[in-house]
Amino acid sequence: MFTGIVEAVGTLIAMEPKGQDVSVRVRSGKLDLSDVKLGDSIATNGVCLTVVALPGDGYVADVSGETIKRTGFAHYKVGQALNLERALTPTTRLGGHLVSGHVDGVGELVSVHPLGRAMEYWIQAPEELARYIAEKGSITVDGISLTVNAVEGARFKLTIVPHTTAETTVGDWRPGSRVNLEVDLIARYLERLMLGDKAAQPASAGITLETLAQHGFLR
Repeated sequence: MFTGIVEAVGTLIAMEPKGQDVSVRVRSGKLDLSDVKLGDSIATNGVCLTVVALPGDGYVADVSGETIKRTGFAHYKVGQALNLERALTPTTRLGGHLVSGHVDGVGELVSVHPLGRAMEYWIQAPEELARYIAEKGSITVDGISLTVNAVEGARFKLTIVPHTTAETTVGDWRPGSRVNLEVDLIARYLERLMLGDKAAQPASAGITLETLAQHGFLR
């Protein structure tokens, strides 16, 4: 588990295909790896990766074909800047929100506008994630815990302050940039819980108007 508070910006310095998987090497920059051991998890642009080697200037991790298919790793190149965060501990300050590092989909940056000293970003999410994104709710974008300030269909707005821009890869975002999205854990579990007994049925269609009515959300 993670908090979505980025600790350092690293660099992807190698990608080695291994069958249908890829071995990646990340230079970790100012990230403190003194207490990191083989088998530990590091959120890498919001993707939970397991450390399989510690060469001294960073770490090596294996990226499965499933992860490549579902995340930005499908189009990353050597030199890509990456937001890094070590797994949280029981004494970690939860400055963001609970983040699993399991990416739900890839969004696309639609527009960028200055707003005083801050920057305003609109991101288009995959349509199937729209129901999980709520105004003033939390969302993880490339591993950064952020607040949704407005929602229009499957598009949502972020207002990002200068400190976040300076400490993460946000400054590299441009219209057309693709970003990893992880929706709030509570929203995903709540949807599953509301299915009740229907959750055991194969190929469930998810939340329907009938389900909402049964639970008193519609009159």
